[in-house]
Amino acid sequence: MPKSDIPAPEAAVSRPDLAALDPSGRLYNEDLAPTPADDRRWSTYSLFALWMNDAHNVGVYTFAAAMFAMGLPAWQVTVGILLGIVVVFLGCNLSGFMGKDTGLPFPVVSRLSWGVFGANVPALIRAVVAIAWYGIQTYLASVAILEVLRRFLPGAARLSEFHLLGLDGLSWISFMLLWAIQLVVLSRGMEVVRHLQGWSGPALWLVMIAIAVWLVIRAGGDVSFTKSVTNLPAGEQAYQTLAVAGLSVGALASLMLNFSDFARFAPSRKSVVRGNFWGLPVNWTLFAVTSVVISAASVTVYGHPMINPLELLSDMDNGFLLVISAIVVVLAAVGVNIVANFVSPAYDLANVWPKRIDFRKGGLITAILAVVSLPWKLFSSPVVITYFMGGLGALLGPLFGVMATDYFLVRRQQVVMADLFTPDSASRYYYRRGVNPVACIAFGLGAVVALVVALVPLFHRVAPFSWFLGAAISAAVYLVLSRRAVETR
Repeated sequence: MPKSDIPAPEAAVSRPDLAALDPSGRLYNEDLAPTPADDRRWSTYSLFALWMNDAHNVGVYTFAAAMFAMGLPAWQVTVGILLGIVVVFLGCNLSGFMGKDTGLPFPVVSRLSWGVFGANVPALIRAVVAIAWYGIQTYLASVAILEVLRRFLPGAARLSEFHLLGLDGLSWISFMLLWAIQLVVLSRGMEVVRHLQGWSGPALWLVMIAIAVWLVIRAGGDVSFTKSVTNLPAGEQAYQTLAVAGLSVGALASLMLNFSDFARFAPSRKSVVRGNFWGLPVNWTLFAVTSVVISAASVTVYGHPMINPLELLSDMDNGFLLVISAIVVVLAAVGVNIVANFVSPAYDLANVWPKRIDFRKGGLITAILAVVSLPWKLFSSPVVITYFMGGLGALLGPLFGVMATDYFLVRRQQVVMADLFTPDSASRYYYRRGVNPVACIAFGLGAVVALVVALVPLFHRVAPFSWFLGAAISAAVYLVLSRRAVETR
């Protein structure tokens, strides 16, 4: 069989052979190598549990509740989220197939389109987004630990008089305690991650359902799926429903990009599709419905929609319920940080210097940088969230467009595995000094449009759809330029 005709599923050569191709350690380590067949234990349930852990957190609840509070009836919030999640489902299947076929994590898959060294561009963009949100999610969940400490250790309140870098002493203790708990769990490797997700996701579901039932009972069953908090015109409701769909895609754009990090452990494409189906269109939408029910019931109980469920913690008189609720919030934070904010930068940073950084060291660097970023300052600044995080998020669509177009349309799923670990011109993925100029041009054009739409106030009505615009432009440009490059050879 000619070298160019080796299909991806059979493309993997042995791990020792790949190591021999890269004696300098610039491209290879054990964590970046293809996953062996006997290590592919992420079944349909494992991937389903992954999505449960990603969905069951304060951020997703707040997103759904905020859409309800803006004036959309509960049923329209549900429709908007479902539309967006279907797009995410399709996108994660594509990136999942890349991971399953090759057994490779996202930064190594990116070498196909970006070049063996150019792949560090999408990897580091993805890593920066993840590290910032890792810190923010940890900070938000540490509020639960803070409330427990205040309740059971009243003398600790004196620590709040001490401040360092914008955070008081008791908040520092709460934050670092959760930070340490996460690091212990996450540093144990992907198998521990798989087992943790297997039971924590269902546990969080049970608690969420219990909260919904409790509030509905307190509301006397006065929960409507058709009433809205404000009476928006029909046209505005239609626009807001589509905006919810676009924002839902944007919220999960990072996972669409690097889903191969998890799918590389799946035994078949069928398990990828089934896990994504139950975890996204089914589970994610049901969680959103539950969130909106809680918000709708809270209007009757509290007089206003409850946007942040952490508000309940400080009002809880029962110490036992407070502890249970805090544990749930902590589990939710660990769950979403595992899926969305830890695994990806661990691989991404390992890709930068494989000889010195493996998955665990990459994870440790991620955790340290999450503290250094001072996430409480990031989260408290609307300017930073809008322009820094919003700008980085807008870049994810163009990155996905380039990667998916290259794998499915340009290469037609054909991969020469050895060349992905060859750090010189002998590799067909070396391009020009290890970087593919076509990917740079396509990404640049899509990124400019996505950034302008996402950040310039003039285009605020189109901003929820920046991911689609960036992905479509970069995909089209990459396809055209790649085919012209082939024709001129």
